[in-house]
Amino acid sequence: MNALELLKQQHAEVKKLFTQYGKLPDHADAKRRELFEMIADRLGAHTTIEEQYFYPAAKANDTEDLLVEAAEEHLSAKRLIADLMELEPDDEHFDAKMKVLQEQIEHHVKEEEEELFKKVRKLVSKEQLEDLGLQMEEEFDELMEGEPRLQVPAETDQAAPL
Repeated sequence: MNALELLKQQHAEVKKLFTQYGKLPDHADAKRRELFEMIADRLGAHTTIEEQYFYPAAKANDTEDLLVEAAEEHLSAKRLIADLMELEPDDEHFDAKMKVLQEQIEHHVKEEEEELFKKVRKLVSKEQLEDLGLQMEEEFDELMEGEPRLQVPAETDQAAPL
């Protein structure tokens, strides 16, 4: 699978989990925690493969501003995830932080898919995107064998370097 298709697939998976979260009743704290952890794990692994593989491969004069903004958006999302990890689902701020996280992720995904991916298609060959996709998928799967969300709090000081 090429890198762009892999990232789109992961974006769709997280969107689906946010939708499931939004449909939960207020008293379903265990399920809310479970869905948060699933979202946080996927976002933790996803941001890692983007920052380590995709963004460096996509870096060019034409994409640098978008990549810097994307790295800052990752940082903001990681800070929210770190905050949420410290809260219980019945905390009055938990759902509000989840909603802000969802909105930030939706904004980030829209910019990536509508702006960055179009530019990357012109910069990176299909063969390179295939190779990159394989690397990214392998790394993502390896990260998901653990609990990638646990690394997120250590990544909240500054945006990832490009």
